[in-house]
Amino acid sequence: MDNKLLFAVTALFNSPEEILHAVREVRLAGYTKYDVNTPYPLHGMDGAMKLKPSTLSYVALVLGLTGTFSALFFMWWVSAVNYPLVIGGKPYFSLPAFIPITFEVTVLLASIGTVVAMLFIYFKLPNNSYPLHDTEYMRSVSSDKFGIVILAKDPLFDEDKVVSLFKDLRSGNITSVYYETEEINVRHTVFEPKFLSFMAATFIFTAALTYFSLNYILYWQPFNWMWFQNRVDAQSKSTYFSDGFGMRMPVEGSVARGFIPYPYRGDQASASKYLVNPLVASKEVLIKGQDKFNTFCSPCHGYFGKGDSRLRGQFPAPPSLQSEKVRNYKDGDIYHIITVGQNIMPSYEKQITREERWAIIHYIRALQRSQNAKESDVK
Repeated sequence: MDNKLLFAVTALFNSPEEILHAVREVRLAGYTKYDVNTPYPLHGMDGAMKLKPSTLSYVALVLGLTGTFSALFFMWWVSAVNYPLVIGGKPYFSLPAFIPITFEVTVLLASIGTVVAMLFIYFKLPNNSYPLHDTEYMRSVSSDKFGIVILAKDPLFDEDKVVSLFKDLRSGNITSVYYETEEINVRHTVFEPKFLSFMAATFIFTAALTYFSLNYILYWQPFNWMWFQNRVDAQSKSTYFSDGFGMRMPVEGSVARGFIPYPYRGDQASASKYLVNPLVASKEVLIKGQDKFNTFCSPCHGYFGKGDSRLRGQFPAPPSLQSEKVRNYKDGDIYHIITVGQNIMPSYEKQITREERWAIIHYIRALQRSQNAKESDVK
């Protein structure tokens, strides 16, 4: 063995109690570069070896936070800076809508990044050559023995002293392990051509298999069962009903769950007489009314209700809300018109809730008063 470089000295023990005692003695002797191999996990081994918590959890934390902030920043930049769009009156950056994507990117980056870091940084793949591999020691600790190995790179390592320590611990099998000659001079890295070729082949095979599966196999029997389902798509023809229409009108008189039917449909006089605004014209109500008015009403009526449409002639401009006729309307009249529509104005019953309609009416009154102020209003 004179021509080989010593890697470590190993020792085998027969029971968990013996290996735990040996570990404590090795640690008390001052050795730090050592490891333990057992056929199954042993309770208390971490404490006996004084192992520090793995830093892999910090890698997962950093990668997860990177995914979180990267996803939020990208969606904010696209939605609020690069290509802002108003969707349903929502703000440009609506956080609740972006939470699912943020969660997915966080989990994806943390999981994949942690596995990659574990394999290539902690495990130092593809350097899978290790002097203990293929030794009688590893075969024993993989079956029914308990082993400990002290590396030659330990600052206190002296082969004779280590062998003597193991003998004092009553080890039944003490072996010196040496580097193979070619392992001393060859350094394996992730940039080795063989490993890069293997990774490229794996990537190409996986991509080809995925493409073939998604574009061909899923269209074959019996894998295409989800393409043909007993359902009716929107606006599609149906052979089940005699009239051929797939979309059906609700049963006459049926009421959707949680929906209160409007009782004065076709009867504006009763709405004017009996409907009273239940909301108090507070600051919060006026802000809500302004928000909904700007979203649903201002495209046709203008921001000040003067009938100066913002649609630039693409739709007929409605009458002004500042006219004497509309100013003399009762709240019930305006609520009725918003609910059922009037002339070419459609109903907004399904787009605007009852409370939001009453808030809009308060805001319309504020607009009317601001554009038709009296001298007493200034005081």
